Amino acid sequence: MRKHYIDNIRIGTVLLVVLYHVIYMFNHIITAGVIGPVTSVHGQDVIQYLLYPWFMVILFIISGMSAKYYLEHHSDKEFIRARTRKLFVPSTIGLFVIGWLQGYFNMAISGAFSNIPDSVPGFVLYPIMVVSGVGVLWTLQVLWVVSLVLVLLRKIEKGRLLKVGAKANMVVLLLLGIVVWGAAQILNTPVICVYRFGIYGCAFLLGYYVFSEEAVTDRLKKYCIPLSAIAVALGIAYTYIYYGENYAEAPVVNCPLAIAYAWLMCLAIIGCMKRWGDKSNAFTAFCNKKSFGLYVFHYLALSATAYELTQHTTLPGWSFYLIGLVAAYAGGLLCYEIIVRIPIVRWCVLGVKKEKKNV
Repeated sequence: MRKHYIDNIRIGTVLLVVLYHVIYMFNHIITAGVIGPVTSVHGQDVIQYLLYPWFMVILFIISGMSAKYYLEHHSDKEFIRARTRKLFVPSTIGLFVIGWLQGYFNMAISGAFSNIPDSVPGFVLYPIMVVSGVGVLWTLQVLWVVSLVLVLLRKIEKGRLLKVGAKANMVVLLLLGIVVWGAAQILNTPVICVYRFGIYGCAFLLGYYVFSEEAVTDRLKKYCIPLSAIAVALGIAYTYIYYGENYAEAPVVNCPLAIAYAWLMCLAIIGCMKRWGDKSNAFTAFCNKKSFGLYVFHYLALSATAYELTQHTTLPGWSFYLIGLVAAYAGGLLCYEIIVRIPIVRWCVLGVKKEKKNV
């Protein structure tokens, strides 16, 4: 039986990721690599602080849960093959097919081309743009790595950890936040701060070994209201204390308050969605089919539009947010609908073998 609440968490998170990137593109806090401020008003930057600590963590948790349900009916070999096609191929081969275009706009927005002599040939610029075009695909790369770690761990623990995870009560679930905080301090790549293998790997494995158990999510369902109240309070406190500081880098990103807020929010979301969001309708069914494509393409559509707006228009800054929203959502979906219909290209960019009605 399909667990619609997991689909709905994924859908909602992807939609919020798109919103976050629109705010981020014109934000006043982290201006390197983006357009930066286009208005004197900066209250909208609060959205970044409210979303950034938890929205990737919850995605890795539900990815771990989904891995558990997949592996109940498939072998490790089938799992690795499917994850490689869906995650590794788009985030490597796909960069050479489409990702270089994202790299071009990333470099154009950051002014990188002004530091590259005109004499540099195109065959040298191309791999530079490819590397610069990873963008949101870092998530797929990290997910592929932790999926391989899971397969190895399964061979070692032989199902014993699942029995332990099923016994996790509310006290244990809350205390796991300490484990997540510890994981957030390790395996973080320098310079490129989004590759947080520690916390995301931990979230993925907890999703597999703990949150995939019905008894555990039923406990969260029972206490979802107090969990939500605490999460909101922590989110307000975190935003108030750290507003104006770089929320994406240490020490803020890994501080105890940021992790506590992220963890309580994840617990609350899982509980609330299982209680009230375990259902499907026409809108969620549509979004479920398109959410992966929207995630892959929204930032390309957004960055291209943002660059053109700043270079070739004199529109007021507030309109950039509105146009950016339309470009990210509608443009991302349009790019997906085009690419998914092109043989070979769709495999390279989306990991899709052939066009299906329910792709």
